[in-house]
Amino acid sequence: MVNIPSPAVAIVGRHNSGKTTLIERLIAELTARGHDVGSVKHHSHSKFEIDYPGKDSWRHREAGAAETVIASPEKLARVKTLTHEVECADIVRSMPGHDIIIVEGYRKSGLPTIELMRAANPADAAVAAAFAQAAEQGLPLGTDFTQLAKGGATDQRDTDDVHAANDAHAAHAADLTAKAPGASTVAIITDIPEAAAAARTYGIPAFDIFDTPGIVAFLEEHYVRPRVTVVIQAGGESRRMGRSKATVPFAGDPLICRLVRRLSAVADELIITTNEPENLGFLADMDVPCPPRLVCDEYDFRGALPGMYTALINARNPFVAVVACDMIFASPCLVVAEALEMAHTGADVVVPVNQHGFEPFHAMYRRDTCVPAILRAIDRDERRAQAFFDDPAITVCEFSQQRVLEVEPRGGCFINANTPEELARIEESYLGE
Repeated sequence: MVNIPSPAVAIVGRHNSGKTTLIERLIAELTARGHDVGSVKHHSHSKFEIDYPGKDSWRHREAGAAETVIASPEKLARVKTLTHEVECADIVRSMPGHDIIIVEGYRKSGLPTIELMRAANPADAAVAAAFAQAAEQGLPLGTDFTQLAKGGATDQRDTDDVHAANDAHAAHAADLTAKAPGASTVAIITDIPEAAAAARTYGIPAFDIFDTPGIVAFLEEHYVRPRVTVVIQAGGESRRMGRSKATVPFAGDPLICRLVRRLSAVADELIITTNEPENLGFLADMDVPCPPRLVCDEYDFRGALPGMYTALINARNPFVAVVACDMIFASPCLVVAEALEMAHTGADVVVPVNQHGFEPFHAMYRRDTCVPAILRAIDRDERRAQAFFDDPAITVCEFSQQRVLEVEPRGGCFINANTPEELARIEESYLGE
């Protein structure tokens, strides 16, 4: 089973900001739009309980069990005694397969954070005032808001007003120091006009507290796992292999079956481009999450770039992962990581790059912008897959070898075989693991 990493975003704010109420609305809206949502709640008290005294599972733990799992046909809960607090990143990694995870709290987790500021909450109001002052002065995010707030109180107002302001800032000193917008802040949710104006000064989107559809649309555009068409390019006869790579045996099955099993788990649509659909009818009998659809080349001449055009023009989703059928260890996790990177950066192409150059046949493409650029390259008689990367209308995001290894620590994503001998060596190594 492939564990597909879940994208996550943290909703942060001060005590009594209304984070839980907001998250409840966001989860309901995301779920209504068809998304699979996970959630994480940071609890500040170490001795919280989720079970009732006297229940069997509670008695197990009282007897000394370090970990107890409560399971039913519809729900599962795990309670474990910890020797140290678990990092948020580890919690998120333990929750694969969701379209998005909404985290409440964990400001310092490294996740993108959405800051909530509510006018009715005095702590929020104090942070919003300092945030607005920092924006007005052109100071960077992460400025020491405590010092800024102290300085802001020493003006020509009545002495009593100055003391009252300083007292208010002192009361919220911890919030001004550690619970204020910073480098990880990607959006502000507020009903405080000066906070919204400051966000815009910093180039951060600001949403009204009750604009649930707008906030969810923002999450869908940038953080929800994008809908992806995965295209496996099977082509036809390979002269060096002596037969079609799609049907060449590997570990007891046609090689194409291995790719379909590996990639269907992350595909909202799965396409196989082939010039031999009559020889791939057996794929219809595969029991996979996303059954493949066969399409033939749009052009009557061969080449990697025309094949790329066929892949993209037949896709129904805006993000298209293109993978060659001979990439034996093609990575579903890399497909997800590339899609998230494309959503985050707005790039038109997210392509792995290493010492050998680009890996265009394990890359992600934005259909609507890449198709016209590919057609322009084909009109110039280009046939190389990456021939359109230098098109002025295309933004290419290079996915470094280090990033690939973060996603797939074992590597090997781009290993392919061009001859029976190469395939035999790879199969021997694979079966020997």
